[in-house]
Amino acid sequence: MDYVTDVTALEALYGTPGEASLVKVARQMTPMYRKWIMASKLCILSTVGPDGTDGSPRGDDGPVVRELDEHTLAMPDWRGNNRMDSLRNIVADGRVSLMFMVPGSNNVVRVNGVARVTTDAELCASFEQKGQNPRSVIVIKIAEIYSQCARALMRAGTWSGEDQSAGLPSVGDMLREMTDGGIDGAGYDTDWAVRAAKTMW
Repeated sequence: MDYVTDVTALEALYGTPGEASLVKVARQMTPMYRKWIMASKLCILSTVGPDGTDGSPRGDDGPVVRELDEHTLAMPDWRGNNRMDSLRNIVADGRVSLMFMVPGSNNVVRVNGVARVTTDAELCASFEQKGQNPRSVIVIKIAEIYSQCARALMRAGTWSGEDQSAGLPSVGDMLREMTDGGIDGAGYDTDWAVRAAKTMW
């Protein structure tokens, strides 16, 4: 297989970026980017660390991040599986990217920046939900914000309303496979719905 191995060859293959793809970059929150990001309840957090990369979906019942100032965002780390892949990476290497999505729109807004993890009691308490506080908050210093091309979500029909999940394996099915039947997949799936409802925050 023939691989592209240097940037010059890559640039020759793709040519020059269009003007719109270059002028759209902001170095801080702007009124339009702020409106978009504050409407997003879902983003993908990408991190990099010594053991590799990680991409983690982050969601909330309101804005998935809070603006601390025009250069800084805060994201509560709500309950998950305690693997801490993203947090481990951030502690080792703060470089992050966040891709903000809003159902019904094929546009995506990207934030690139540098993150740190804080357990500041006042900040954590400010995110209180149903009597629960996040154990930590990810604080992101913005390096750049820009919109991304809509074609990927258009091609995928992401918001078409079509249920494309029929026939897919459940998490229980995957766990049963990975443990050669050691985990009761059906039982895991049945218990998960009840457990998730009790431990959302």
